[in-house]
Amino acid sequence: MSHFLDRLKFMSRVVSTFSEGHGEVVNEDRQWENAYRSRWQHDKVVRSTHGVNCTGSCSWKIYVKNGLITWETQQTDYPRTRPDLPNHEPRGCPRGASYSWYVYSAQRVKYPMMRGRLMKMWREARKTMDPISAWESISQDPAKARHYKSVRGLGGFVRADWDTSMEIIAAANAYTIGKFGPDRVIGFSPIPAMSMVSYAAGSRYLSLIGGVCLSFYDWYCDLPPASPQVWGEQTDVAESADWYNSTYLMVWGSNVPQTRTPDAHFYTEVRYKGTKTVAVSSDFGEMVKFGDIWLAPKQGTDAALAMAMGHVILKEFHLSGKSDYFRDYARQYTDMPLLVMLKERDGKLVPDHFLRASNLDNALGQDNNPEWKTLLIDELTGELVVPNGSIGLRWGEESAESGGKAGRWNLELKDAANGQAIVPRLSLANAYDAVADVAFPYFGGEHDDVLLRRVPVRKLSLADGATALVATVYDLQMANYGVDAGLGGPNVAADYDDDVPYTPAWQEKHTTVPRERVIQVAREFAQNAHDTHGKSMVIVGAGLNHWYHMDMAYRGIINMLVMCGCVGQSGGGWAHYVGQEKLRPQTGWAPLAFGLDWSRPPRQMNGTSFFYAHSNQWRHEQLAVNEVLAPTGNHASYEKLSLIDLNAKSERMGWLPSAPQLETNPLDIVAQAEAQGVDPITYTVDGLKSGKLNMSCDDPDNPANFPRNLFVWRSNLLGSSGKGHEYLLKYLLGTQNAVFSDENDAIKPSEVRFRKEAGEGKLDLLTVLDFRMSTTCLYGDIVLPTATWYEKDDLNTSDMHPFIHPLSEAVQPLWESKTDWEIYKLLAQKFSEIGGPHLGVRKDIVLTPLMHDTPGELGQPFEPKDWKHGECELIPGKTAPSMTVVQRDYRDIYRKFTSVGPLLDKLGNGGKGINWNTEHEVKELGGINKRVLEPGVSQGRPRLDTAIDAAEMILTFAPETNGHVSLKAWRALSKITGRDHDHLALGREHDKIRFRDIQAQPRKIISSPTWSGVESEEVSYNAGYTNVHELIPWRTLTGRQQFYQDHRWMLDFGEGFCVYKPAVDTKTVKPMLNRYSNGEHELVLNWITPHQKWGIHSTYSDNLRMLTLSRGGPHVWISETEAKQAGLVDNDWVEVFNINGVVTARLVVSQRVPVGMCLMYHAQEKIVNVPGAQTSGKRGGIHNSVTRAVLKPTHMIGGYAQQAYGFNYYGTVGSNRDEFVVLRKMTKIDWLEGPLEQEATNEGAVK
Repeated sequence: MSHFLDRLKFMSRVVSTFSEGHGEVVNEDRQWENAYRSRWQHDKVVRSTHGVNCTGSCSWKIYVKNGLITWETQQTDYPRTRPDLPNHEPRGCPRGASYSWYVYSAQRVKYPMMRGRLMKMWREARKTMDPISAWESISQDPAKARHYKSVRGLGGFVRADWDTSMEIIAAANAYTIGKFGPDRVIGFSPIPAMSMVSYAAGSRYLSLIGGVCLSFYDWYCDLPPASPQVWGEQTDVAESADWYNSTYLMVWGSNVPQTRTPDAHFYTEVRYKGTKTVAVSSDFGEMVKFGDIWLAPKQGTDAALAMAMGHVILKEFHLSGKSDYFRDYARQYTDMPLLVMLKERDGKLVPDHFLRASNLDNALGQDNNPEWKTLLIDELTGELVVPNGSIGLRWGEESAESGGKAGRWNLELKDAANGQAIVPRLSLANAYDAVADVAFPYFGGEHDDVLLRRVPVRKLSLADGATALVATVYDLQMANYGVDAGLGGPNVAADYDDDVPYTPAWQEKHTTVPRERVIQVAREFAQNAHDTHGKSMVIVGAGLNHWYHMDMAYRGIINMLVMCGCVGQSGGGWAHYVGQEKLRPQTGWAPLAFGLDWSRPPRQMNGTSFFYAHSNQWRHEQLAVNEVLAPTGNHASYEKLSLIDLNAKSERMGWLPSAPQLETNPLDIVAQAEAQGVDPITYTVDGLKSGKLNMSCDDPDNPANFPRNLFVWRSNLLGSSGKGHEYLLKYLLGTQNAVFSDENDAIKPSEVRFRKEAGEGKLDLLTVLDFRMSTTCLYGDIVLPTATWYEKDDLNTSDMHPFIHPLSEAVQPLWESKTDWEIYKLLAQKFSEIGGPHLGVRKDIVLTPLMHDTPGELGQPFEPKDWKHGECELIPGKTAPSMTVVQRDYRDIYRKFTSVGPLLDKLGNGGKGINWNTEHEVKELGGINKRVLEPGVSQGRPRLDTAIDAAEMILTFAPETNGHVSLKAWRALSKITGRDHDHLALGREHDKIRFRDIQAQPRKIISSPTWSGVESEEVSYNAGYTNVHELIPWRTLTGRQQFYQDHRWMLDFGEGFCVYKPAVDTKTVKPMLNRYSNGEHELVLNWITPHQKWGIHSTYSDNLRMLTLSRGGPHVWISETEAKQAGLVDNDWVEVFNINGVVTARLVVSQRVPVGMCLMYHAQEKIVNVPGAQTSGKRGGIHNSVTRAVLKPTHMIGGYAQQAYGFNYYGTVGSNRDEFVVLRKMTKIDWLEGPLEQEATNEGAVK
């Protein structure tokens, strides 16, 4: 019956009553009940996940009915854990449960979109020109270029078609390669682990054409530099299930319940079995509620807190000899017994380099790499010995089969010269020749900046006849912490109440944490580790790692763990969680992602240095090098140098990569060399020495050195991660911005050229791929619609659990969207059509830094010398970047993109310094994916037509997903260590994980030597486990965990040992105070940007469900005290600004925020509910609008064992928490809804 008739008969619907009138029988229509009856009647349920850079990596059920995605619920079929451990499920959070809203929302990018002005000019040009000429006519005409660049971010999109979009992008790429060089074509995409094939699609295309892939882990400031420094490992951590094995758990700057929601149950459950938990957080975060103790240090002082705890541990558990376990662990697994030379500087003795075999007569019989072999004293004989494990024993040692001595790169306590057992001496306290006053730098104020402390030393005769003083790291460490080791003297503490750096009393002045609490926690932490042999754990996160001196806070915490023998023990160690960094099948993925099956090496660039240079943030630098130099350092070496000078120095010495690499097109360089009959590498070396050729990094504002084309996919670069957001807008994009900083007030470089006119609008083309209209999309020139995570096939892993599982195509990509794989495949095809005839076959010279986990990391062993200053010869791969000539046939990009190349047959595969044969896997993949039948370079090769084909390549070649490969990889490592590791793979030798397997159920990965833990039913995954239990060295100079860092720059900047360094002064607030006064009180606050509750980075924050649950737009938090002081109340509109830019937001007033802090949960985009700012007259920005990247010189070090470059492994990082801002109430709310009145580049910025 119709609804209308139902309404008319409403009053007569009752047929009868019962229960004395309390019940009634009605005859109304009940069809509405069918909606509930059929709710769970679906056509299919498909397994997928969310590729959102979330460590949760949760598997979800996607429900499809009548061809439509209806909703999602959590999967609950993860492989079980052992009986004494909770299962990993349920996994998920409200953010993931809201994702299906995006699929059919107005936020969805449904069709290719293009900037209208660009489209109009393109159509006009194409009437008379071929695509490449058409692109040249637009991009190289200043007026035309300014016409479309100046309105980036201001709307004006029109719908385009796929063919036109691909034609423009391909033409732009081909023109740029021919005119400027392939290294001017750049790509940025983060975190491959969240959708491996989607990342690989873009990076494979870029690598095949010779383009550049930018790193992200460092740019996001998720990379903890302390991890490479101490362990030679990018980041390896315990899975979350191992929290349950801990018996003392500290959560330090990681808001586990809020940002690790799927894993938080392990944190709460472990408390029920008696584990004590300590929360360390400056604000009252969610994790504090679960802590037995809350320590609330002032933000940025965590290193001081950790150093004070270390002081207690050293004094009570090491110096007293209380723990034999700690002593034995220190002897075998740390650098504590190794000897360090002392050197006189400015009349004081300072720690210098580790003593090396090459320092002694006849190099102690070590003829291979004696400069890279460290020494200790054997207690049994009293003699100097080279112990097994140092990096000099890793490279260049011929195999035993060929008469060599390979097989000594292990942590067996043996003399490398003769294999005799040794007992390393930790301290010279009872066997010294003298007691020396050693100088240690101090940065905390209130005390002398050089602290003299007494250390027992030995005298040695060196090979050159000189006499040297040496001390053990153990004794120097005691002195550095201010522990009186019985030698007395100044600057050491007799009592914890002494105000001596690094006592509990001293830290109280810096952190405000009561000394009693510090002593209590340190004792409990160490006592528990002693009793349980290492089951004390610290969970850490971005709360600490986003400070400029983040490595000091991290090394302070790591020192505690290593002192207590926790690293490598189940239930113990360091657990750093940030983004979804763990790409478990990395060695199977890398050949696909970087085209290593067709050509090597690829071009890869450190993202932080790239954006710092090309968004001209260096032109606004306020931090001088001498402000961060140590009082004990060699200041003369850095005189007049700025941070950009040091970065350029690092690039030309091969420490960091560069992009673009050379001012001259690298294709032209090879052509010129061959035309003259000269070897291209010799030609390049001679050209650099003579000045005929120049590195691009020496002149970033030369148009020849501009990056020209930028791809952004799987990322919201301009709405989330872009430090110095306004500088990116001004210099890279050439559009409206709110940069208040004046270049004339900044520090000028002395070696990098400072041009009077800065380059603006450097990018000719910004191409963005996304499924939603993000902030980055708004600034794009071409926006391509990608499939959502429920419309594509892909792979996903995390460090939080040991499983690999898929993204799956529940429905086909909607509207005109395509998967990332299909988009880049289409582009490769169009590029081959357009760029192939234009470019043909060309030879390219590729510069590669001295890479970690290769022999190249044995660069300059002592004092670094710069070839440009005539201090040494320019030797590629030693004192300068490695150089390789790569032939590229631009006609075959599509054929190579869609097939597996022959280099895997010829050269095999590998990772992290080991290599194995893969001929069998290539043949096997040919059977799985079938082979190319079409004639051409790819004929007969395994196919890569679809995303599933690409996934099968990853799964086939990775030891983590193919048991046969795992066994080969362990055997390859055994040849270097001399130890049998087969048992780690034999149990799963015949396991082969395929894509359809993981669609049925997540699969646990297989143990691999490229990681430091094991997958086992006996222990949960824990980093460092194989180092401790299999005696595999850490990939460091010493082969051990290093308290001491002896590179010259580390020493000059005062970071040989861990110290406390306060936040740096970025000098961004004072010029803005009362500069644009609106009559309201101005507060100066520290700017803190933690991860939010209503989004994963920027995703979900514009989702209607999350907007409904949250405040519905950008908001910032301050304390009640300061709100009252400034006359502010909750929900007021405020603007937050400094010389970098301005943010507009609602105010949250809260008791949980301490005085002095302004907290803005990061990645709240400016596309929802953001008014104009009164200071700039433009719409408010994002959290990074008030930040600017500031580089740290010690992160530029390279070619030095563990301090060598690796993609996302080591390099400069994008810190932002030292920043201060001005906050005030807004008196006028302007939504800027009028028409565009001004086309602005720098003219639009507030002066």
